[in-house]
Amino acid sequence: MYRILTLNKISEKGLKNFPDTYSYSTEENAPDAVLVRSASMHDMAFPESLKAIARAGAGVNNIPIDRCSENGIVVFNTPGANANAVKELVLCAMLLSSRKIPAAIDWVKTLKGSGAEMSKAVEKGKSAFAGPELKGKALGVVGLGAIGVLVANAARALGMTVYGYDPFLSVDAAWALSRGVHHSATLDEIFANCDYITLHVPLTPDTKEMICKKNIDQMKDNVRIMNFARGDLVNTADVIEALGSGKIAAYATDFGTDELLDVPGVLVLPHLGASTPESEENCAVMAVDEVRDFLENGNITHSVNLPDVSVPRTGRARITIIHKNVPNVISKITTVVAEENINIDNMVNKSRGEYAYTMLDTDADVSAEAIEAISAVEEIVRVRVI
Repeated sequence: MYRILTLNKISEKGLKNFPDTYSYSTEENAPDAVLVRSASMHDMAFPESLKAIARAGAGVNNIPIDRCSENGIVVFNTPGANANAVKELVLCAMLLSSRKIPAAIDWVKTLKGSGAEMSKAVEKGKSAFAGPELKGKALGVVGLGAIGVLVANAARALGMTVYGYDPFLSVDAAWALSRGVHHSATLDEIFANCDYITLHVPLTPDTKEMICKKNIDQMKDNVRIMNFARGDLVNTADVIEALGSGKIAAYATDFGTDELLDVPGVLVLPHLGASTPESEENCAVMAVDEVRDFLENGNITHSVNLPDVSVPRTGRARITIIHKNVPNVISKITTVVAEENINIDNMVNKSRGEYAYTMLDTDADVSAEAIEAISAVEEIVRVRVI
């Protein structure tokens, strides 16, 4: 029986994918895996039983990744599961900020009680809310992952000229991207040419505050910026200053701060990017499937701390090994396996950063003594037999 701890409300559509050999609840004391959405795990003590954590969403800032790696815990996320929901919200924000729709709605409410004079007031005041159409304008998409590609393709369908920047563009994303998207070699090209800029990159030391005074100064006047990725991608003070000078016409974000509230030209949403029933269901289904494939077969898909490794099982038993990514570990493992008289039917090894993952399919059962011998290798972090 596999035991699953849920730290947030997880969609039943996903949980139903667990067969009868699994139990799940919010009270598991020795879970094999954790399903989490937004709950912080940084202060959580990890039991020895814990083998995997699946984030039903893309961001993993709420999970202590380094500590998980040190303890041989695989961390998964669900990239692309909420992509359509975020894409639709980005397009919505572009329209709202272009046509000043929120301000227009608030202004119309002030006309309550004006009776027959309302139509005259509307005709007189509506010019204050005039704004440009999207068609024919240039959009810069920074980050062409699952969300960025959808936004770029949708903008093309709306008649926009689209520039895309992503130095790490994947093959799958490249296949999905419209041929009409201009591939920008530098961010400078995005800043210099685009009327709208939308951010779809993870928060890293390289991307933190990428929207700052230096880069804002390179942008076109009256640029509109959408940030539905991570709040700290933007230097808030610099954006507010640029809004005041008119350099930035509008800033729409899903990540509010106290400083941004009530600033003219700012549209702050309460982190609604993935807040659709379809998105929550998609994330839950993907997270459950990832956990099941790992626990039952040792396969890793969409991990943020270990390499993706997925191969069909060919032997009687499968040994999975998380270990340090240093020379001679594989030779030590195979030496121990040979000494234990275990025949390897198939083997795969991949690395990611400081850690590596090795799977061995054997043509016979593996004894507890053999596992103990493999575990005794200095660089080994965790060993499982499935």
